[in-house]
Amino acid sequence: MGHDFFFYYSLWAVRYVILSGGAFLLFWVLFKNVLKKRRIQDKVNSRQDYLREIASSLFTFVFFGIEAVIILETPFKNYTQVYDNFNEYGAAYFIFSIFAALVFHDTYFYWMHRAVHHPKLFKKIHLTHHKSTNPSPWASFAFHPWEAILEAFVVFPIVLLMPIHPYALLLFLVLGQIYNVYGHLGYEIYPKWFVESRIGRWFNTSLNHNMHHQFFKGNYGLYFRFWDEWMGTTHPQYDERMKKLQAG
Repeated sequence: MGHDFFFYYSLWAVRYVILSGGAFLLFWVLFKNVLKKRRIQDKVNSRQDYLREIASSLFTFVFFGIEAVIILETPFKNYTQVYDNFNEYGAAYFIFSIFAALVFHDTYFYWMHRAVHHPKLFKKIHLTHHKSTNPSPWASFAFHPWEAILEAFVVFPIVLLMPIHPYALLLFLVLGQIYNVYGHLGYEIYPKWFVESRIGRWFNTSLNHNMHHQFFKGNYGLYFRFWDEWMGTTHPQYDERMKKLQAG
């Protein structure tokens, strides 16, 4: 490929500005009054909150950029299962690999997330992210450097354990970034019929993650609610809050 650190850092930073900035502009500025019934918390954030979230997020991408260089541009790639020939596995596997990566990431994130909530780790690693008790889209990657490393690390077992095309890896990361912005949106946009459907009830929601930021406990999942339900870590007020929000 021949790309350098600045290229990969820019990919993350530009997507962040477009996705987080776009979501912030739409929901927190332009249509905040129209969508107020969908707003999860009434708390008003300060300009300093946004600047802190943006600064932390932009620093997080330093580690993500370094990781991309290691995996795709150094001899380490020879030890991975990243393949460049699309026809080697075909379109069906290409799509499957993206969803497999998302499921693996969700599992990794749940247990890593619970670990950094341990009292011995929380203040050192995870508190930076939890300074956003009413997160905005800018908070989607507002991590302490150690947490940024833990967040980035998930890509290593993915590329080592399963064949994956660089574009499948890119799509996996883009989908993850979109869902991360949604989790920190501050507004619940899933319709009632989806949330209450047999499939939709297992998807994580913006409300779910917002409650985690508000109460600091429970709702540890990323994309799905499987692990929270299986491990009994769904916040006890989640269903009630969702019903009130949907009714409003």
